[in-house]
Formats: sequence, C-alpha cells, structure tokens
Amino acid sequence: MLQLFRRKKKSQGNLELVSFLLKKFGYRPKNLALFEQALTHKSYSNTKNNVESNERLEYLGDTVIDLIVAEYLFEKFPDKDEGFLTKVKAKIVNRKMLSSIGAELELEKHIRYKTGRSIRIATIEGNAFEAIIGALYLDSNYEMAKKVFNQRIIRNYINLNEVLEQEIDFKSALLIWGQRNKLQVQFKIVEEAAKDNNFQYTSCVIINDKKWGIGKGKSKKEAEQHASKETLELLGVQ
Repeated sequence: MLQLFRRKKKSQGNLELVSFLLKKFGYRPKNLALFEQALTHKSYSNTKNNVESNERLEYLGDTVIDLIVAEYLFEKFPDKDEGFLTKVKAKIVNRKMLSSIGAELELEKHIRYKTGRSIRIATIEGNAFEAIIGALYLDSNYEMAKKVFNQRIIRNYINLNEVLEQEIDFKSALLIWGQRNKLQVQFKIVEEAAKDNNFQYTSCVIINDKKWGIGKGKSKKEAEQHASKETLELLGVQ
C-alpha cells in the first residue's frame, strides 16, 4: 500500500509538471527527468542520493538564451551597430531580468529546494528558468528552444520598449541636439514632494528661456530623463 501511494504521488507530480510546461511554455516534454532536474536546487540535491542539481542545465541554458536573444536582436534591428545590440542584450539576459521572469512564471511552486538563510528565492527562480531552457534544448533542439523563447517568453514577459527606453539617454541626446543647434538647454527642478515616504521630483526643460517638457521621477536624474524624453518628442527629434 505504501509503495502504491508513493507511485501515485510521483505520478501526480509528473502530471502537474507536464501541465505547467504546457501552460507556460507550450511544450510537452519527451524526457521529463530533464525538467525535474532543471527544477532541483543544489540545497535539495545535496541531501539526496543520486539526485543531480540544475547547475549544469543552468550553465547550458544561459548560453542558449544568450544566443537566442542575440539572434533575435540582430534580426529585429538590422540598422543598429554592435555596441547597441550588445547593450540591449545585456539588459535582457541579466540576472535581474531572468529572476523577474522566473517569478512571473511562478517557478518557486515547482522548484525542489531546502529553505535556509542563504536561500534567495529570486536567485533560484532565475537559475531554474535558465535550467528549463537548457532542458528544453536537450529535449528537442535549438530551433524549438528559440521558438518557445521568442513566442512564450519575449512576447509575454519582456517589454522591449521599456528595455530600449532604459538604453536611451534622453538627457544626453537633448544636450547634443542643443549644442548642434546652438541653443541653451537647462533643467530646473520645479517641485519636490513627499509621496509614500519617498520624494518625487518634477523637472522642467528650459530652452532659451522657454519651458518645454516636464517629467517626474523618484530622483532628480530620473525626472530630468523623463522631461528630456517629452521635450525630444515635442521637438520631433525622436
């Protein structure tokens, strides 16, 4: 009876994992053991015999993701140079972004790990996400991994417009425009207000004594960036 119960429990876990992979990745695994390993943190495997952690799959997935994103950006921005592509790729494949994707996928519910002071959920979710992509690559091929990543991950969890806005330094672009047109560009903080225990700054762009764009932010730098962006749009520069 005990043996039968264990088999039933394992079978139920397998069904849940298959359902999760179908729902989130649109992929039905051929070798489910690869994905079980992808969701096994070393804090768990270290306490079990013959259980391998996801570290090797994480390494592989990191490389596969890097190539997929590089190819995606190369095709999407045919007129951009190597420097631009490298910077944008770095913002997509960095630890913060991958951990955020792992959290949105709710990977913690499926990861096998041992709780402890040194465990950071965000980190193990990001690592597990990379490992899943590595497992998917091994279970199928690069083309399938690319298809899943582009259609399921980039489309649903990566806001490319936000990534590009982070990459563009609107203030520098505005100052360069001013120099080229021999116009004086200044920034003025017109308001500082406390909001939810944080300061919010409002910045205004002034060009030759005329007010242009206005922007708000949690820092003066952020407010100036938003004000610069609005000004460039008003000027028709961007």
